[in-house]
Amino acid sequence: MKTIIVLARALQLSAVAVAQTVSPSAPPAAPQIADVRSGELHLKGYFWKPAGPGPFPAILFNHGSGADDPQHTAGRTMAQAASDLAPIFLKHGYAFFYLCRRGQGLSADQGPSMQDLLKQAEGKGADARKQLHYQLVTGSQLNDALAGLTFLKGTPDVDPKRIAIVGHSFGGMLTLLSGDHDSNIRAEVAFAAGANSWRGSQELRDRTLAAVGKTVAPVMLVYAANDYDTKPGKDISAEFDRLHKSHLLKIYPAIGKTSNDGHNLIYFGTFQWELDVFQFLDDNVKH
Repeated sequence: MKTIIVLARALQLSAVAVAQTVSPSAPPAAPQIADVRSGELHLKGYFWKPAGPGPFPAILFNHGSGADDPQHTAGRTMAQAASDLAPIFLKHGYAFFYLCRRGQGLSADQGPSMQDLLKQAEGKGADARKQLHYQLVTGSQLNDALAGLTFLKGTPDVDPKRIAIVGHSFGGMLTLLSGDHDSNIRAEVAFAAGANSWRGSQELRDRTLAAVGKTVAPVMLVYAANDYDTKPGKDISAEFDRLHKSHLLKIYPAIGKTSNDGHNLIYFGTFQWELDVFQFLDDNVKH
């Protein structure tokens, strides 16, 4: 079943108001630093679990492609990004694992960062950059995300039969591409997936639509109206419709003043998406 909610009246927030939405919950307790094997690499990530006895339903979070340096993503350090999101999931009863993929954050010593690789390829032209982006999202970066999923399944106090994947931007694409690799994923939530890359790569569009065609889990697609592009969500939703597969597309009012603000709805607009996302997760993962 498809539900599309497009809220046409933009809710424009001031920069101060946007900043106030970044950390809506109390800071979480210090996370466990987890070690994850991905091929020959030793990745690390931040892991939290709720108070009380498990086993808990759990979330694997796939971060975006990063920034100009390996320690930042979405305008904040990766440590801060993880700490901003963790309490939202914890208060709803989910264990939360924020994996740092190769070359980024806690895993910065495990190879070059994705942005560095893309900049090098860009020196050879736009087509070279586009091709490398496709190779990363379908290759090594996806392998890291799947390694994080394997780790989470074997983690004490996590119920391996109640795991969902949530991702942002490039990580949203990884989330969508994970579904045809593991039929035990209970749900997928992709924020701003493909907003910077969808129109420029037919290869990426074809691969993503093929992957969702094989995905068993219900999928929720989340965008702000002022993201760089909401067409990926509409195209993917149309493919789910064609296949008669369970999914949900939500396009929320514009937030902030720029497309970048809209792209970072996951951090700036918790008050918009929290109830909807956890209704979706609870319906498909907890029960």
